Amino acid sequence: MSNISSAFSKGKAFIPFITCGDPDTDTTYRAVLEAVKNGADLIELGIPFSDPTAEGPVIQGANIRALSGGITTDKVFDLVRRIRKDVSIPLVFMTYANVVFSYGSDRFIKTCQEIGIDGLIIPDVPFEEKEEFQPYCEKYGVDLISMVAPTSEDRVTMIAKEATGFIYIVSSMGVTGVRSSFSNDLEKVVGKIREVTKVPCAIGFGISNPEQAAKMSQFADGVIVGSAIVKILEEKGTDAPEAIGAFVKSMKDAI
Repeated sequence: MSNISSAFSKGKAFIPFITCGDPDTDTTYRAVLEAVKNGADLIELGIPFSDPTAEGPVIQGANIRALSGGITTDKVFDLVRRIRKDVSIPLVFMTYANVVFSYGSDRFIKTCQEIGIDGLIIPDVPFEEKEEFQPYCEKYGVDLISMVAPTSEDRVTMIAKEATGFIYIVSSMGVTGVRSSFSNDLEKVVGKIREVTKVPCAIGFGISNPEQAAKMSQFADGVIVGSAIVKILEEKGTDAPEAIGAFVKSMKDAI
């Protein structure tokens, strides 16, 4: 059983997303510690990329700020080594295929294992092409996390049967960003997944307040929030970690 399952073992999981190096690695480090202190069950760490196709303007902006500040994949790995001295909850990377390819897939995923990364989310790699990375993930014991959307329809069952770690349910079509409404099919998607696997499901993309989080957690095992947290970083910069901690607490309390 993977370490990721521990995030879902104590009730509903709250999963914050933080872009590494926005505005600098020290702020990322402090933001992660505040999130953990205030109830985060798993942290999703974004490795910045110059063309993040799944992201809306807020997270795109974070990628640009981090890259402008000189963040690199090796610096992200060093940051995780520092975080791992203080944090034991599961950590997963969210990044793009090109980042992994350019580093060398075997070398990248081996390093993930060495520094204590439990899973990998690559939104621009469809299920049908996961063989590019799956063998390395299996070799080094890193979960390759599958994404499903309400429009995945017949593919939901197929994807769920082979899922590891947790299943990332995309709340609605489009890019990341704060939303006021979500697909009505989410509960149905969770039901389909439950028929074929016990791997936990977490819903992300657009959830930004405690009311939305509470609603999603009624039928999902966890809630993922990214843009609302990255917005705090955009507005408060190096002063953001404390505000992120307070936000995480309000979301965790809600679910």
